[in-house]
Amino acid sequence: MLTENYLLPLHVNSTTQIMLKDKIEALKAQIAELKADNEEALEALRIKYLSKKGEVTALFNEFREVAPEEKRELGQRLNELKNLATEKINALREATKQQAKEQNKIDITRPAFPAELGTRHPISVVRKQIIDIFSRLGFTIADGPEVEDDWHVFSALNFAADHPARDMQDTFFIEKNEQDVTRNIVLRSHTSSVQVRTMERQQPPIRIICPGRVYRNEAITARAHCFFHQIEGLYIDKNVTFADLKQVLLHFAKELFGTETEIRLRPSYFPFTEPSAEMDVTCMLCGGKGCGFCKHTGWVEILGCGMVDPAVLEASGIDSTVYSGYAFGLGVERITNLKYMVKDLRMFSENDVRFLDEFKSAH
Repeated sequence: MLTENYLLPLHVNSTTQIMLKDKIEALKAQIAELKADNEEALEALRIKYLSKKGEVTALFNEFREVAPEEKRELGQRLNELKNLATEKINALREATKQQAKEQNKIDITRPAFPAELGTRHPISVVRKQIIDIFSRLGFTIADGPEVEDDWHVFSALNFAADHPARDMQDTFFIEKNEQDVTRNIVLRSHTSSVQVRTMERQQPPIRIICPGRVYRNEAITARAHCFFHQIEGLYIDKNVTFADLKQVLLHFAKELFGTETEIRLRPSYFPFTEPSAEMDVTCMLCGGKGCGFCKHTGWVEILGCGMVDPAVLEASGIDSTVYSGYAFGLGVERITNLKYMVKDLRMFSENDVRFLDEFKSAH
């Protein structure tokens, strides 16, 4: 015969039910604070809480012995705990995947490694050297547009209307007016246009250098290009003489090529200067003794110069009976070629890294 105790229901007492509730709340707090930095740590958390032997599963096993009247409430709490654990693990999994994706992401716009430091272009190096020399002599830098009108490029500089420089084979025309050449729009063929603009808006004393790019309609060869760089200088004041010009150019040559350098001025012709001259320097290879580079003369031409023609002063509104001045102009590529013995001028504009690397020690 069954005893009374044998007929009692097999469920836990109220104290055990309270302990189960406490365990559920404690696990909720733990799960809310879970963190994982990688897939391995995430899998360890899943096993700890949601596997067949996990802590959440263990609570479901205890739930079987809960009194029927308590099952509804505790069952809801256990389901909430399981859902919370599942959502937390899934959220950590997505965060871990995103983190791995960011770490493995390749930015195809980034430079390749190792990233080598660049170097200044040889034209820029020599241009700065020239500017620094004249800056120490009191010259300031003046700038102007590359697309110019006929007046500033030709007419104001005393070029005749039928001068060959105005022909299509020498000048790039943007707009050409056959009836009135003064209205032509061109790419400047020299930076003398900047000198004109400066004289128009400023009264003497004027002491400027005009560095910039210029364009000429020439075939591209080892010795010529359709664009190149110039630096022109202008000094206007009272009682300026040719001797002043010669002394400035001698100082410039010695600073740029060495203290042993000498200069030679040969008579020449330019529409905007009178008298005009071309300047040679002693050959830097043979020291003036004569070699193949200087054609056995001992001299190498580097620039043109002269006293500003009074007509040019008057065209810009400067009284030529009061003021006088000198001007000079040189090609930066020409000077760079002489300093570094570059045989092909096209190398300066092709940007071949192997060529540019040779000038890393030049500045």
